[in-house]
Amino acid sequence: MNSETVDAPRAVIVISSHVVRGSVGNRAAVFALETLGYPVWAVPTVILPWHPGHGRATRIVPEPEQFSALMKDLERAPWLGEVTGVLSGYLGNAEQAKAVASLVEAVRAKNPRATYICDPVMGDLGGLYVPEALAIALRDVLLPIADIATPNRYELEWLTGTKLEDIKSVMAAAQQVGPEMMLVTSAPAMMAGSTGNLLLTPSAALLAEHRIIERPPNGLGDLTAAVFLARLLGGQPVEKALQSTTAAVFEILARTAKRGGDELQLETDAQSLSHPMAMVQLRHLMHPGKGRRA
Repeated sequence: MNSETVDAPRAVIVISSHVVRGSVGNRAAVFALETLGYPVWAVPTVILPWHPGHGRATRIVPEPEQFSALMKDLERAPWLGEVTGVLSGYLGNAEQAKAVASLVEAVRAKNPRATYICDPVMGDLGGLYVPEALAIALRDVLLPIADIATPNRYELEWLTGTKLEDIKSVMAAAQQVGPEMMLVTSAPAMMAGSTGNLLLTPSAALLAEHRIIERPPNGLGDLTAAVFLARLLGGQPVEKALQSTTAAVFEILARTAKRGGDELQLETDAQSLSHPMAMVQLRHLMHPGKGRRA
């Protein structure tokens, strides 16, 4: 291994929520990336004792000025050239979006090949669970500068104002609002009793399906974005990256559910991140922009 390989940027900045107990937000993304060999700079956007879905949860959000100052420190860091990727997830308020965008710009100035993946965490089946101003900031400030976005189907519905009930409508919506590479989770599947991850790139439309597990723990979107980023940074082709990411997340989900866990048990199933054994159905779909099979 030559010195150029040793010195190649490998760090990832992860900007998301921090919970004391559980495996959501930064707790999920940082663990996954570090397990897969990537040093992480972890920026908390909000601090919570646990996911609010478990009950009353005190919410500590940095003051906008403090958050912005911390992010400016990172922009000036002498180690910024170590960074090869940025992943943003749940934000504490709308003001944080501009600070994230500024940091992404600084990272790209140091390393033009750095990848920014935006997980626009804003809602689920029941609609938005963040203030509309925050959802608008994600849409208008961060999605336009992302290399990759990973919304779930319901977030994509809000972004387009369209009900997305089939694969064709999901692909059309992804083309409408996203960067060139869109990974849409909770996408409609072709197999009964299944759900899918739909990946749309300029040249490929791919659907990875697995069976639905009822009442899943939170954190699946955070984990999916982090593992997919790690796969791409590791040089995997998008098809293999999608399939192995979906297999890893499904395997951890299935094992957690079998044990009756109320949080993803990443530490117990860390091996699944690197070497998932779950079978995932991968389909090549007709690309909406090409009129042919990808």
